Amino acid sequence: MIRVLVADDEAMIRAGVRAILTTDPDVEVVAEAADGRAAVEAARRHRPDVALLDIRMPAVDGLAAAEELRRVAPSVAVLMLTTFGEDEYIDRALTGGAAGFRLKSGDPRELLAAVHAGADGAAFLSPKVARRVIAAYAGARTGRAAAARARIAVLTDRERDVLTLLAGGLSNAAIARRLFLVEGTVKAYVSAILARLRVRNRVQAALVAHEAGLTGDEPAGPAAR
Repeated sequence: MIRVLVADDEAMIRAGVRAILTTDPDVEVVAEAADGRAAVEAARRHRPDVALLDIRMPAVDGLAAAEELRRVAPSVAVLMLTTFGEDEYIDRALTGGAAGFRLKSGDPRELLAAVHAGADGAAFLSPKVARRVIAAYAGARTGRAAAARARIAVLTDRERDVLTLLAGGLSNAAIARRLFLVEGTVKAYVSAILARLRVRNRVQAALVAHEAGLTGDEPAGPAAR
């Protein structure tokens, strides 16, 4: 069962999100909050697997709450839920530790996909947001590619294999199956990769991988080792 916290200052929005989530028998809404401060406290009490945070909330906004959750409840996957798609929000959300960004105007099925992805340790971006991130990445690639390649140079061959699959959007379980490893070993590799690359989460690690060109070729299996 995936435990979810929903934080939005509008009660009708919270009710709508809850209604969508309850259509999935594998998802349970364990707490709701009307502002960022209450969301952080609810996460401390209920320890959800996923926190859905609206960006614009009173007292403490969703972006600040996401940053605080990365400190006090790092195991919680934070997904930003908003009507806004401006680059400034996207950038701050991802650099602040969010595992995904979903626009409220998107398909309700995206919400369920995002929750499952976050709970499984993967990242999720709404299509419109993904296009913005890719465009920004493409525009800055020339200047950042060399720096990114230098960052991944410290990784072992197996860590590069894991990073390649992580950048392709695979979950820990899927990476484990692809590389014939146990999931716990993959989690250890991912933690090591985040530390070596000096990034906060999988989204940031994936962006470094893309900047370095570490995508496209399939990692070698055990027979090639």
